[in-house]
Amino acid sequence: MKNRSELREIIMKVLYQINLLEETKLEYDIEELIKEQLEIQNDFVEESIKGILENKTRIYELANKYLTDWTMDRLNKVDQAIISLGIYELMYTETPSVVAINEAIELSKKYSDEAVTKMINGVLDKIYHDEEK
Repeated sequence: MKNRSELREIIMKVLYQINLLEETKLEYDIEELIKEQLEIQNDFVEESIKGILENKTRIYELANKYLTDWTMDRLNKVDQAIISLGIYELMYTETPSVVAINEAIELSKKYSDEAVTKMINGVLDKIYHDEEK
């Protein structure tokens, strides 16, 4: 059984794939993309991915509001996925804010560079202070 951090990494990978497939206008099946990453079905993963996709417009609007000198469409697909997951957890789930932010930062430390990690931290921190419920 995977822990929540490992599941978040899977969510990020699936979102990354979806971002690439949408950019190239290729068809995809969300369930199949999830199955490729998970041995067993997991509600947290499925609900998070579907929730992020359902709220993508609002998530991107929030990200763009707080990104300085950047927009979501200028970020690479991995960073888009990490920010989307962080914002989704902050705004649409019961995940404690500090956990949502820290998990996004840890993913970005693993998959991005230090400047991007700081940017993601700044965006999520601003959203937490200005927007959260």
